[in-house]
Amino acid sequence: MEVVIYAIGFFVVCLASHRVGTFFSYIRLPYITGYLFTGALVASFGLDFIPTAASTELRFIDELSLAVIAFVAGSELFYKDLVSRLRALLTTVGAIMVVALLTLGVALYALTNVISFTAGMPAFERLAVALLGATVLLALSPPSTIAVIKELRARGPFTRLILGVTVIMDVAIIVLFAINASLSEALLTGVGLNIGFVALLLLDLGLAIGLGLLVGWILGFVLGRRMNRLSKIAIVLLIGYGIYALAGFVKAYTLANWPFEVYIEPLLIAMIGGFWVTNFTAHRDEFADILHDIGPAVYVAFFTLTGISLKLDVLLGTLGIAIVLFLVRGVALLVGGFLGGVLAGEPAQTRRYAWMGFVTQAGIALGLSREVAVAFPSLGDAFATLIISVIVLNEIFGPLFLRVALRRSGEVNLPEPGIRDQVRDVLILGVEAQSLALARQLKSQGWQVRMADTDAEHVRRLATTDVEEHHIAVVDEATLRKLVSPATDAIVAMLENDNDNLRACQLGFERFGVPRLIVRPNTMSMREQFASFGALVVDPATAMVSLLDQAVRAPQSLSLLLHTNSEYDVVQLTVTNPEVEGRLLRDLRLPNDVRLLEIVRDGQVILPHGYSRLRRNDEVTVMGKPEQMQEVMLALGY
Repeated sequence: MEVVIYAIGFFVVCLASHRVGTFFSYIRLPYITGYLFTGALVASFGLDFIPTAASTELRFIDELSLAVIAFVAGSELFYKDLVSRLRALLTTVGAIMVVALLTLGVALYALTNVISFTAGMPAFERLAVALLGATVLLALSPPSTIAVIKELRARGPFTRLILGVTVIMDVAIIVLFAINASLSEALLTGVGLNIGFVALLLLDLGLAIGLGLLVGWILGFVLGRRMNRLSKIAIVLLIGYGIYALAGFVKAYTLANWPFEVYIEPLLIAMIGGFWVTNFTAHRDEFADILHDIGPAVYVAFFTLTGISLKLDVLLGTLGIAIVLFLVRGVALLVGGFLGGVLAGEPAQTRRYAWMGFVTQAGIALGLSREVAVAFPSLGDAFATLIISVIVLNEIFGPLFLRVALRRSGEVNLPEPGIRDQVRDVLILGVEAQSLALARQLKSQGWQVRMADTDAEHVRRLATTDVEEHHIAVVDEATLRKLVSPATDAIVAMLENDNDNLRACQLGFERFGVPRLIVRPNTMSMREQFASFGALVVDPATAMVSLLDQAVRAPQSLSLLLHTNSEYDVVQLTVTNPEVEGRLLRDLRLPNDVRLLEIVRDGQVILPHGYSRLRRNDEVTVMGKPEQMQEVMLALGY
């Protein structure tokens, strides 16, 4: 009954926590910090709405949340994104782990002499604290890193290195945590480190890997069944909880009935399961959708419960130590990142700034600290509180460091203030009612639009403040050069004189290399001449008939074409990102609601499917929600 009361109270607290997290985001602090603050506020050291001890009764929420977080970590390890730079990634990860583990381990061991809850411990127990603490503080945060990269639209070798190392580090840390947890168990219980212990450790890891693969297969089987979305979400959560229940059962059973204890790390099992679904099943997108749907609620619950378990008296007493560990960790990342860059042959700029991309911590680190608190009662919440205080500092300052590093790398693709976006740029020749309406519609879609006409009266009569208009005396190379830039994406010729329209298409094709030429001729007698320059000829009469025909046969597609359906947009992009050269469409990891409708390569139309390969300079037609188009442009080019 007590658990039910706590659960109801916790649900109410989570509703408040979500609002507090939103407020923290508004003042430029991470959501997670707001959730932790709310949990600490309502616990025994605050308002005492929910006692701190209730975190033990609500352990099942921890387990559910940790399983989902591990699923997410596994799903982010997409090996096809990492294989091209695997040597550099592994070298950097190895250097950081060696340097940081040693540095943090030594610092923590030295500090255990002055930390209140470890000062009286024997040397071997303080060594266990140093091992576990150093391991947890090595964990990074792929979700936070990805969020900053997307925000800045960063792209390039430095960005790939930061993201790749962050993802691989999470895998390595969970494996290392499983090993160090077993070592610490031996140190805290006085079990000797012999050949039998090594065999037991290998057994633990082997079982975790095998069970992880089994979980991945089960998840793939469930996702492949025909059932409603809520049922699949419930089963995924049940599988996650079942992983922890199984790990607890195996530990208790072997401890009671066997001469040795078997401990299989549940985080490692769940992470391998997520990795398998993402890389080796056809259900990657659906799995990502489910994790995306349940993620917000899981994060609120987990971090709020973590806040409830915090011991604020320990937090205040160890704040100075937390700052010292924060600084030591930063120095260790600096040295490890620089050494890894040297060994991998990275440029000087990468060696200098890479460490700034590895400061951020969040979900996995907090999850591991909670694992320590539960698995090692002698350390308990006091240990978790100390480590969490360091994690919070890393979580607050990490994204700031990462932003600086990405900007200094020169790989940020945000347009500078006052400089025209060089991707969506069009010149419209001819100033009249239809061309003006076209200009306004393109501007509403984010295009930079310029209009020009050889008739000064047209320009004067239809002059407006929301569109840039120019009078040109004649259509020639010198005149157009003032209006066309290397970034101009299209020329639309709608002048009253078709010879001028033809001259504009010829110059756009031969002199300026404009990729898209569109012409609305006054008569169709020059159609072949326009086509010889690759221009798309729009005949108003046949266009209207085609639109009416489309309205009869496929009205939904017409609503997309005419932008009467505001939920989706259709755009055409040129593939310029060298990283996607030769990649399968199914491996691009575009937003789930985005669909590629057509690929045009060397004038040939290709109907795309998952196994179509993209090439540089392909023209692709993409349909998706407007807010997702920037992400698609960043992935493919413009």
